[in-house]
Amino acid sequence: MSKKINVFIYILSFCLILFTTTSYAEEKLGDTGKNEYAAFASGCFWCTQQDFDQIKGVISTTVGYTGGKKINPTYEEVSAGGTGHVESLQVIYDSSEVSYQDLLDFYWHTVDPTRNDGQFCDKGSQYRPVIFYHSENQKELSEKYKNELISDNRINPILVEILPAKTFYPAEDYHQNYYKKNPIRYKFYRNRCGRDNRLKEIWGTTQFSNSELVKKAS
Repeated sequence: MSKKINVFIYILSFCLILFTTTSYAEEKLGDTGKNEYAAFASGCFWCTQQDFDQIKGVISTTVGYTGGKKINPTYEEVSAGGTGHVESLQVIYDSSEVSYQDLLDFYWHTVDPTRNDGQFCDKGSQYRPVIFYHSENQKELSEKYKNELISDNRINPILVEILPAKTFYPAEDYHQNYYKKNPIRYKFYRNRCGRDNRLKEIWGTTQFSNSELVKKAS
């Protein structure tokens, strides 16, 4: 009888430890405070990263690939097309400093919404503009913004996709913060690609509505 009791106590203790460990892990996983995730695609992810790094309240940005089925894709695979992934940016932001609505507003002013076959000088579905939502609230806000642009009827057509977030695969290290590591090459690429000139053509004098959130260039 004592042996059976000992076995029972051992099993009960093991289950208790397992439950406690699992609960702690789940708590830590969800314990992000006011930090939230957002994901955007607006063509070349070097440019997307530089754009969003200007926003106050953005804690970190990571360039990578998402939206496709290929596991752990490489840059060569994504840029060649066929993986279903797009070059994108994962953003972690402090929602007490910057709202998702502000991020959306800023995002739209950094894309050519009239194209879904690429962006600026980069052609292919892997460069198309996409908003990847992480919650129903992000989805609703994204669709509302898009529908308002369509109703406004000043820019046609509006082809930016709004899709549920999938697994995000960080890009290779040499792509992270490329605009900081290779400033001359980056500026040359951005200028040659015609990104900023095209944005002025589309949006005219319209500016990001909450300009106070944009950091001043040092």
